Amino acid sequence: MSSGLFSKDFTLVVIGQIISLFGNAALRFALPLYLLNLTGSSALYGTVTACAFIPSILLSPVGGIVADRVNKRNIMVILDFFTAAVILVFSLLMNTGNLIVLLTVTLMILYGIAGAYQPSVQASIPALVKQEHVMAANSVINTISSFSSLTGPVLGGILYSAYGLRPVLWVCMTCFVLSAVMEIFIRIPFQRQASGDSIWKTAGADFADSILFIRRKKPVIGKVLLVICGINLFLSAMLMVALPYLITEILGFEAEQANRLCGYAEGALAAGGLTGGICAGIFAGRLSIRNSGNLVIACAASVFPVGASLLLFSSGMINYIVITVCCFCIMVFSTVFSVQMMSFVQKETPQNLIGKVIAVIFTVSMCAQPLGNALYGVLFEICEGVEAAVVLFSGVVSVAIAVSTRKIFNNDSFQ
Repeated sequence: MSSGLFSKDFTLVVIGQIISLFGNAALRFALPLYLLNLTGSSALYGTVTACAFIPSILLSPVGGIVADRVNKRNIMVILDFFTAAVILVFSLLMNTGNLIVLLTVTLMILYGIAGAYQPSVQASIPALVKQEHVMAANSVINTISSFSSLTGPVLGGILYSAYGLRPVLWVCMTCFVLSAVMEIFIRIPFQRQASGDSIWKTAGADFADSILFIRRKKPVIGKVLLVICGINLFLSAMLMVALPYLITEILGFEAEQANRLCGYAEGALAAGGLTGGICAGIFAGRLSIRNSGNLVIACAASVFPVGASLLLFSSGMINYIVITVCCFCIMVFSTVFSVQMMSFVQKETPQNLIGKVIAVIFTVSMCAQPLGNALYGVLFEICEGVEAAVVLFSGVVSVAIAVSTRKIFNNDSFQ
């Protein structure tokens, strides 16, 4: 490993992530939007996206356990090839049978793969860079993720609105194949852990070790997880359901224009993440973890202009601009917070536990997402005509959660 941040292997991880995450972002944008265009139902949209999260929640701890016991490069290569195969099967079957069931199952598989995949990427960072570069490396990975999420929905939205779903599927499939081929050439240091028990006993013991570490040795991680769960339930889930539903069904745009604008709005989310990732990298040495609670408060407070705009303005374009700007701000604050928290966890967790601990964090934090998606899908349908009330409800609850978390960062030691 070279003395700097960008060693050959870390650079290959970055390039592979650019390609893979671009395909992932375009796919996660196009498939649910296709469902929403077909049905026009926010409740069905929220329910399907909620179901899609379940495999991700279940497979994330498995991915973390495997990441600590199998070469992380092999996990990434196999899962990228498998994702390409899933897309191929969906594209061949999309004109046969019950499309809603097929799309739901496909999304569940894709989210499950992502849940098993990400612990390997995050756990590989401390093995590829020196400890003093961990924060910067996390910033790079977050920036790449945000950049891919920026270009994926925008280009995917343009391609989808012009040519339909199938070309988007083929582009995404190509991305995953290229990413898998790129990752074959990565060398990640790996030391096999001995285990004489069955795979289920080993998995259970590993998972118990990670829970014990979080509860006993680093309880502040558990407290941070509660904050993330609350924000995922009341803020992130609202954005995930509200963004496509408001733009394509409520603001009064024509279908083709609405799909493009939805892609741009998703791109604004990613641009905020990109900006936040860059800021986290530039100011890595100046950011105080003790002040991270203020970032969460700012993130939650950015919801209120959306609700106010929906109440005050009838213009679809004015509301769209306010929604897009606020989404950008939310992502800036939340990304800086996420980078800080992930860097803290990576630095404080032993190498033999890091994959499992990160998987537990992903799993627990994601548990709230499907519940929130289903909740807001139903709320938007019930509150048709007064969507601002749902948005303002999300803002009030999220700010209350964020304010209460300041004590965590003030009272617990992060040194």
